[in-house]
Amino acid sequence: MASVLFSPLTLRSMHLENRIVVSPLAQFMADESGNATDWHLMHLGTLAVSGAGLLITEAAAVEPRGANTTNYLGLWSDANEQALKRVIDFCRSVAPVKLGIQLHHVGRKGSVRKPWESYAEIGMAQGGWRLISASNTPYPGRNNPIEVPNEDGLARIKSLFVESARRAARIGFDLIELHAAHGYLLHSFLSPLTNLRQDRYGGDLEGRMRFPLEVYRAIREAWPEERPIGVRISATDWIDGGWDLTDSVAFSRELKALGCDYVVASTGGLAPEQKIVVGPAYQVPFAERIRRETGIVTMAVGLLHEPKLAESVLVEGKADLIAIGRGMMADPRWPWRAAHMLGADMRYPAPYERCHPSLMRRDIFKATREAA
Repeated sequence: MASVLFSPLTLRSMHLENRIVVSPLAQFMADESGNATDWHLMHLGTLAVSGAGLLITEAAAVEPRGANTTNYLGLWSDANEQALKRVIDFCRSVAPVKLGIQLHHVGRKGSVRKPWESYAEIGMAQGGWRLISASNTPYPGRNNPIEVPNEDGLARIKSLFVESARRAARIGFDLIELHAAHGYLLHSFLSPLTNLRQDRYGGDLEGRMRFPLEVYRAIREAWPEERPIGVRISATDWIDGGWDLTDSVAFSRELKALGCDYVVASTGGLAPEQKIVVGPAYQVPFAERIRRETGIVTMAVGLLHEPKLAESVLVEGKADLIAIGRGMMADPRWPWRAAHMLGADMRYPAPYERCHPSLMRRDIFKATREAA
């Protein structure tokens, strides 16, 4: 039986050779202005030749205040655009992989040090910055002031996403993924734990969904019609009284009505009080229910790096795409190994064809006969 993981999928005009997606992998290796560097050339170039059908770059902030930390990738300036185009042009020159970008605003979780520096807050006196969130509900343990945008402020933020989308189109990305998960700005509007607003952007589920849906709609209008847009959500906060799977189904249904092409069903990230039960495929049930109840294409993510497990998720109709993040960072040839394990054939870059299992078996057989 042919592997489903290595079967094609089409979203609008974007044709994927297989269902393997490289998840956005934050690197914290941009320069101080948010420009991609030679690190990105190496990192994304390596992943471009991995054999994955789709490679999504790490989240790119839409303004400096939208970055998690210093040295965070940005797409708010001409310099950002030029630096990232250099990297993407290189990736296109070495592989036929489709390329996407995740657009992002950190919201209340920003102004922190790099993860290998324990995400410690960069205070205002140390060069940190004011944060932005749906309400004045600081992330636990953080002290930097929070700006709560009024309707004019929300219009400004929306315009930042639109401008970054236009830059992404000029660079030549095939796809945009809007980041509305993990406690960042758009997620802070969705969750009742962080959205305490009394205006039309708060209150009930309809009000809390309004701004993220407006951002999606604005990007969709600015982005070429033939190119897809997906949205990453946290399908649950893993906290009592927070955003949950029923809310995510409703949000996904609204996104689909606006033309959204897929939803990534991640989870958590809103607050440290979350109680997550982690294990292989632990987030797949969220993708499965969203797919079943809304009909939208779903991308499953989270500890799916065993090829047979990833294959089974697709075979059982629980998702349409498999995103591999840290597993791909640890093993950039994961798709090659998966193809070999699942009996699928895939194209290798010409300089690497000699390590294709079929050719290696042939060469070993030939060497054995000659030795005899």
